[in-house]
Amino acid sequence: MEKIPDSLKILMVTSEAAPFAKAGGLADAVSSLAVELSRMGHDVRLFLPRYYFIDAEKEKLLRHPAPLGIPMGTGEEWAGVYEGRLPRSEVLVYFLDHEASYGRDGIYGTRNEPFFADNTARFALFSRAAFQLCRHLGWIPDVIHSHDWPTALCNVYLKTLERNTEFSGSTGILTIHNIGYQGVMPKEDMVHIGLAWEHFYGSGFEFYDRINLLQSGIKNADWITTVSPGYAREVMLPEKGCGMDGLLRSRKDVFTGILNGIDYEVWDPETDPLLPFHFSSRDLRNKGRLKSRLRLELGLPDDDDRPLIGMVSRLAQQKGFGVLLSPARGNLYSICRDMEIQMVILGTGEAEYEEELARLAWKLPNLKVILQFNNPLAHLIEGGADFFLMPSIYEPCGLNQLYSLRYGTIPIVTNTGGLADTVERYDEKTGGGTGFIIDTADPESIYAEVARAVEVYTRRKDHIEKIRVRGMEKHFSWKESAEEYLAGYRKGLRLRRS
Repeated sequence: MEKIPDSLKILMVTSEAAPFAKAGGLADAVSSLAVELSRMGHDVRLFLPRYYFIDAEKEKLLRHPAPLGIPMGTGEEWAGVYEGRLPRSEVLVYFLDHEASYGRDGIYGTRNEPFFADNTARFALFSRAAFQLCRHLGWIPDVIHSHDWPTALCNVYLKTLERNTEFSGSTGILTIHNIGYQGVMPKEDMVHIGLAWEHFYGSGFEFYDRINLLQSGIKNADWITTVSPGYAREVMLPEKGCGMDGLLRSRKDVFTGILNGIDYEVWDPETDPLLPFHFSSRDLRNKGRLKSRLRLELGLPDDDDRPLIGMVSRLAQQKGFGVLLSPARGNLYSICRDMEIQMVILGTGEAEYEEELARLAWKLPNLKVILQFNNPLAHLIEGGADFFLMPSIYEPCGLNQLYSLRYGTIPIVTNTGGLADTVERYDEKTGGGTGFIIDTADPESIYAEVARAVEVYTRRKDHIEKIRVRGMEKHFSWKESAEEYLAGYRKGLRLRRS
């Protein structure tokens, strides 16, 4: 077997990468992992569509002079290639420029068209182009690391069209960031994938007489990861596997959960440039000043010590908004009406949730809702709030609870996935733990745990101080996560090259 080199060539093929294109935590995770692997001495490069909201001039992208020819099922396509760099790193980023596919608003869809009808063609083109890009560069990676359904096809192409090419020694790694999104398409879209109909069954596409891109990736990848150990256990159960549990159980020998980290150069209350005041676990005085500044910006009274609860989230069913905004007893309206609290929610998402939150904010003087993406305000909420609420129905990893721990903002989270892996339950006898755990994602359970946190805040200030300091001193860096990914890469390479 060919010796595996100490320094690996790694291509990340992704539909999102911060700061260029972001719809969720995938963008942050991919970029942070790439930067950490690069710091460890590996040649890491990213490949991303150039959605036309990415301004080539503003981002100082260089256009390659020669176009890229991409053989597809419907004929050869031609696309441009831009080159840039991830900020604060040596990681090169290549952008595929194809106006018909990416010259529009949105990554996967828009408010009016939540899921583009041609997404199979768009992301099949992109996945196929990853191989052509490498040929164009004269750079054949050891590892092709794909992320979620949009690039899962890379693993299929490695085992089919690229089986006996210069990529025969490359390993295919697939990370599942959220198994709820699988890329289920009409079977007629096989024509865009560029494989014979025998692959509809043979390569794992068939899913109730439709195409399932994530399923095909799971079946063909050499190594499969997801973003926390807890989520890895959950998705192999029928209740949480979204139909993929049986397939994942059959591949459990090459399936593992690796917890995401956070970038402590960006998320650090001692140095955060987006905060007007800084603090640490040794001196928390400025956290109170941040709370006052946050209240001032939100137009909330700053004349008492009521706890301030923050949420920064996609407004989606998965994040618990269907439960919070239900008519059941214990909903968000009840929490704000009954408890001596203030609350702020920042985010965008499904129209029905945006509309209902706007109505509630009009009714409730202690609830502020900001329906936008606002990174400075997100940092101020993490820095100034007392608690951070994450009532997710499921949560593959979650990043905001990690930011909250670092900023002394005590998480109130459901007992699922990465939330359960990272937040330790408060012990009322000792003051131990780092947060409050909601055992079941229903309105009454959420209401009860928020009420419990508020009571501890009001009556046990010493415990609140202990929880804050203990959370701030936890460490979830990307270095440990990157080491685990490298172990998976090497195992995938051994399997592939044997």
